[in-house]
Amino acid sequence: MKFKSFETPRRGPVAFLAGLGLALVLATGVRAQDDKMVPIAIPAQPNAIQLNTGPLPGATSPESWHSQYKSVFARNVTVATLTPFLPDPAKATGAAVIVAPGGGFRTLSMENEGWDVAKALADKGVAAFVLKYRLNQTPPDMPGFERSMKEMFSATAARPRPDPQTAIAGLAPQIADARAAFVLVRQHSADWRVDPDRIGMVGFSAGAMLTLATTLAGDDAKPAFIGLIYGPLSPLTVPADAPPAFVALAADDPLFATTSGFGLIDSWRAAKRPVEFHFYERGGHGFGMYQKSTTSTGWFDAYVRWLTMHGMLKPKA
Repeated sequence: MKFKSFETPRRGPVAFLAGLGLALVLATGVRAQDDKMVPIAIPAQPNAIQLNTGPLPGATSPESWHSQYKSVFARNVTVATLTPFLPDPAKATGAAVIVAPGGGFRTLSMENEGWDVAKALADKGVAAFVLKYRLNQTPPDMPGFERSMKEMFSATAARPRPDPQTAIAGLAPQIADARAAFVLVRQHSADWRVDPDRIGMVGFSAGAMLTLATTLAGDDAKPAFIGLIYGPLSPLTVPADAPPAFVALAADDPLFATTSGFGLIDSWRAAKRPVEFHFYERGGHGFGMYQKSTTSTGWFDAYVRWLTMHGMLKPKA
């Protein structure tokens, strides 16, 4: 069973993610007119595999997509899917990564934090799988969606952000989707040339929170390694068998680069688990695979070197 990644044109929160729109503008450096949300048709996704978690309970708004920041986003996702991006068999390493885009659990940055990441991983010999997980419902029309986002930002801007473990408690549908993704990849590991012991997960912003939640859930969904890209740095309880973690954040991130310290990193170190932390001088929030003049653009190369250091990219005999 073989899948090829589908092609898309090259373009370009839970409540605690107030200020997301401003953060993305700061991150991408796009012009003001690129900030506008423009509805688009749902793109073809011929290789997307529907996960068995079922439709989002109580959902009334259908899935829709829009362009913004020279990229594309999905919202009102009610049925989760997983799309494989497989490397050339000649360069396949056996490693695999489930990619969780961000968007505050209201949208998904499918291109900048999904497809483009997966394509880059496949080019390095890593089987990548983009997780389109179920989202919190928003108004189906674009003006209503924009109003709901503005209302959320204004209502939560001054409210203290909950710690990650409190926020994780409200992510049952998304955690179920991530766990189902791990089960599916392991079921097809032979078909997709994947080593079941080398399946990791990388997440961006809200996707980083989902990656943490999946890690803490454990069992058959536990990642072998994780990447947390511009997610929260609040401390949490780290299990004794936590996987190696790669963490990247920009010092000018308006959401998570606070003066409260690096609790997440301290938690991983206190548990005596491997962790690598890149704190870039500039990059804002949402830099993902955008090519910028800031050093944050180098996160992906550093991540691949980190995977290599941990032996994840060394093919097994």
